[in-house]
Amino acid sequence: MIACLNEEAMTIQVRYFASLREKIGRAGDELDAAEATTVEAVWRCATGGEEMPGNLLMAVNQEYVQAAASVQDGDEVAFFPPVTGG
Repeated sequence: MIACLNEEAMTIQVRYFASLREKIGRAGDELDAAEATTVEAVWRCATGGEEMPGNLLMAVNQEYVQAAASVQDGDEVAFFPPVTGG
């Protein structure tokens, strides 16, 4: 579990997919955070303050969202690298 300012904390499940999983070195985390109230804040907390890549795809509870989307206690937040193909 990763703690990020643990007063009145929420528990958020964080998942990383494809090349992000390889880069971060794990498939997911349980985040215990009080200040992670947006998807971007979850990213920063889970990655130790790294800037969020501009082309990152993200979802809350399996629905695609923007970085400013709100998160709540018990949510699952997933991060995906951009998808290409043809």
